[in-house]
This record gives sequence, structure tokens and C-alpha cells, in this order.
Amino acid sequence: MEPMSSLSREFLYVFVEGATGGEVVEMAFTNPDAKPVDDDWRTAEWEPPSPEGADAKILVGPDGIAVLSEGTYRAWVRVTAVDERPVLSAGLVPIT
Repeated sequence: MEPMSSLSREFLYVFVEGATGGEVVEMAFTNPDAKPVDDDWRTAEWEPPSPEGADAKILVGPDGIAVLSEGTYRAWVRVTAVDERPVLSAGLVPIT
């Protein structure tokens, strides 16, 4: 992912294959080698879906849902559907 400024407030998008946009979606940010714990999860939203899936999005930055200081974080997406609850690693997010 492209670096984001710690001064910027903007949406971070993660495409989730097979998502319909009707599921509950959450995102978390951890140290690069850590896994998320319950307190790490934040409510995210969906962009309108396509036949392939949908983009999960969360507002990152000052006064956003996820406030991140300078550093590198691993982004995670958790989708809660009727039968499944996948937790997906979404790559590294550098904050400068």
C-alpha cells in the first residue's frame, strides 16, 4: 500500500473477494508480526459490491475510526457472515 501521512484523514480500502456488502465488516491494525485481539477491531463499511466482491473501507487518521501514529502496521479485515467469519491479512500500511 502507498504510505499515508499521519496528518491525513482518508479512507483505506481493502478488496474482499466474494463479499456481498451485506455482511458485518471490521478492520484492525497491528504491529507487522502480531495478530489482532478483540480490542483491536473497529467497525468498517462496504463500498457498493461488484460480482467479484466488495471493498471494505475505514477512515484512518486524526478524528477517524482508526488513529495511527507513524510506523508500519498490518491491516486485517474480519467479515462476519451467516456460517463463516474469515479473518484476512490485508498487507502492510506505512504511516509517515
